Amino acid sequence: MAKEKAVVLVSGGMDSCVTAAVAIEDYHAFFLHLNYGQRTEKRELKAFIDIADFYRISERLVVDVSYFKQIGGSSLTDTSIAVTKADPENRNIPASYVPFRNGNILSIASSWAEQVKATKIFIGAVEEDSSGYPDCRESFFKAFQQAVNLGTKPETQIEIITPVIHMKKKEIVLKGIELKAPLHLTWSCYQNEDKACGVCDSCVLRLRGFKSAGLKDPLEYAENIDF
Repeated sequence: MAKEKAVVLVSGGMDSCVTAAVAIEDYHAFFLHLNYGQRTEKRELKAFIDIADFYRISERLVVDVSYFKQIGGSSLTDTSIAVTKADPENRNIPASYVPFRNGNILSIASSWAEQVKATKIFIGAVEEDSSGYPDCRESFFKAFQQAVNLGTKPETQIEIITPVIHMKKKEIVLKGIELKAPLHLTWSCYQNEDKACGVCDSCVLRLRGFKSAGLKDPLEYAENIDF
């Protein structure tokens, strides 16, 4: 019996890689990646291709949404805004937040899912252990689900799945190991494309996850924050 289809958002980072590993267990996966003018666009695209090749995914789509660079307002897309060093005590929305990025991503994913008759969209958003982005909250995805329900054909049934949303980074690392996900192929750094910086929010969260899991991160880092 043929598997149901699922569109899987794969940024090239660890969270999306583990999410892909979860999806592939039960669904025929269609991999979606967005180039949005981010600092590490080329390196993230390489990670996406490497992960897709690892899983032998033939159905893959790379979409150019570089208008995010024109919109600006994020240190990931505007080089005049510095990528700040990680501050685990910070409770404010960080400068790396890309305005309503996940809303845009999910809209594109919904279009593709409806076209290929996929019944699921998998996205590797993390709420508890994320950098505080408002579009990574479970409440956001529940609200967007209603938009998908109302904005597609009556016969279209697409469910947004967020399998790692309540996990800590340690749990994501361990889940990846359990599923034999290719974590060595992923890229998480916000600002470097050669050697991960080790000091941005994303690098520190990742490093802390591996350390908490008692494992060594396979990536090489330029420096490490003492956390």
